[in-house]
Amino acid sequence: MLLVVYTFNFLDRQILGILVQPIKAELGLTDTQLGALGGIAFAMLYSTLAIPLALIADRTSRSWVITISLGVWSAFTALCGLATSFWQLFAFRIGVGVGEAGGVAPSYAMISDYFPPHKRAKALAIYSLGIPIGLAGGSILGGFIAATVDWRTAFIVVGIAGVVIAPIFRLVVREPARGMSDPVPPSPANPVERVPVGRVFAILAKKPSFWLMGFAAGFSSMCGYGLAYWMPSVLIRSFGFELFDAALYMGSVLLVGGSAGVLLGGVLADRLGGRDKGVYAKLPMIAWLITVPLFAGGLMASGSPWLAWALLLIPNGFNILWLGPVTTAVQGLVPPPMRATASASFLLINNLVGLGLGSWIMGAMADSMKASLGDDALRWAAIAALGFYLVAAALMSLAIKPLRRDWWDQRAA
Repeated sequence: MLLVVYTFNFLDRQILGILVQPIKAELGLTDTQLGALGGIAFAMLYSTLAIPLALIADRTSRSWVITISLGVWSAFTALCGLATSFWQLFAFRIGVGVGEAGGVAPSYAMISDYFPPHKRAKALAIYSLGIPIGLAGGSILGGFIAATVDWRTAFIVVGIAGVVIAPIFRLVVREPARGMSDPVPPSPANPVERVPVGRVFAILAKKPSFWLMGFAAGFSSMCGYGLAYWMPSVLIRSFGFELFDAALYMGSVLLVGGSAGVLLGGVLADRLGGRDKGVYAKLPMIAWLITVPLFAGGLMASGSPWLAWALLLIPNGFNILWLGPVTTAVQGLVPPPMRATASASFLLINNLVGLGLGSWIMGAMADSMKASLGDDALRWAAIAALGFYLVAAALMSLAIKPLRRDWWDQRAA
């Protein structure tokens, strides 16, 4: 059920990406405005509200926080189908972000309570399958509904489906005891303490690995979120695809490549991380270095869609391989009562940098190059943005050694 909710989380984000062209045509928006709808409008409150909602989750019922959040963001997704201007759509996207702020960090914390440390990366990776499934579902479902009915109906259908799922989630998902799967589970002699928020921030602030992993993930997400948002438009403008063909093409790449990459990251991290905690940072670094040339090759292969599909498949896996290892590492930096807040603090950095800026920067670059490159400007903006993966890899390489020192040792605490 956590996976289902996370799938809706990303489905509601990605559906806007596949609907860019019909929205642009009806509302007369620029690529910069469309980029802002996909990034800044969503991320500004999604990132900042995640911390107070995680604090509530750490002190109350995490399953209730997730349930209410799902209902809120799904309702605002449906409202996007009623927008008649840029600013109305911007306001509704802010509402989607407000709701989604309460979904991820509490889920990370619950999974860490359900699974022991040596199985945690794989469990978090399975949960993170919601990203490729949601991205693919948003592309395919949104593209199909938009092609057969219109873009407004696509928003309304997906939003109502999420509202229906919310009460089912609350009935099914039980709240696990905090720390119940840790090496030393809670007991009368080892009670779970209520931790002041200032103490959580103080612990994280002193750990260089937290900052390096947060900003590395952020730079990676600048390109990853930007490409996921704009690739359907690149396929339409530079590859000559129709809307639904672009939806199927992109959906298959995201689903197959993304699912394989997320699972691979979790399996490798669980297998290798027990011997060396630095592996949790080393695996993403290697994956991002592989991602850059393959993405560039796929974006340039417009004359051969099947070659482009093969070239894009692999980096769409490697670019999100980091999810299992890094989210596990963040959980490993703090004691159990702090996990949701620690995750939200990490997501604040990742989403403000990556989700907030990625699609907007690509859209702005495309507008700036449009006079000389025409419809092909967006493809070259995507290629230029691949440099963010190199920055991410460099930052993650610096996190390897500090992560070994910063890991929280329950037995020594």
